Amino acid sequence: MKILRHLLAIGLLPFVVTIVIPTWIARNNAVTLALGRTPLALMMQTAGAGLLLVGLVLFGTSLRRFASDGDGTLAPWDPPRRLVVRGPYRYVRNPMISGVVFILFGTSLVLQSAPNAEWAFIFLAGNLIHIPLIEEPGLRRRFGAEYDRYCRHVPRVVPRLTPWNAHA
Repeated sequence: MKILRHLLAIGLLPFVVTIVIPTWIARNNAVTLALGRTPLALMMQTAGAGLLLVGLVLFGTSLRRFASDGDGTLAPWDPPRRLVVRGPYRYVRNPMISGVVFILFGTSLVLQSAPNAEWAFIFLAGNLIHIPLIEEPGLRRRFGAEYDRYCRHVPRVVPRLTPWNAHA
């Protein structure tokens, strides 16, 4: 049953954001995957592949922490029941969103697609508004002083250089 919860959450949220919408944007703008024709284009595609890899690792490790440490999923209808402060959450409060942003920008570089880069910026901007206005107040209500302490030590967007130790 737990696996079904996670598959449903992944299928409805990140899959749509990172696969369905970028594919739709690429098709509507006649963007196809092709090897770059210049050294600069090839370097951009290589950088994009690197961003994709970083994004997948961040997303995957964050998702695993939600399941193991938080006993929940990434879906708003089935959130973690415990505050997650391990793994990538020791560096930044929103590593899952960071992972998705890396995936979107990586995709735009691999495809060499300005419309896909626009989608990445729109997604990033939307989350920079949504997180402090909607998500964080809900986390404060659910986790109280524990979440406030976490926020004092771990930044929202730009990661810390050293991991925060919640038990120190």
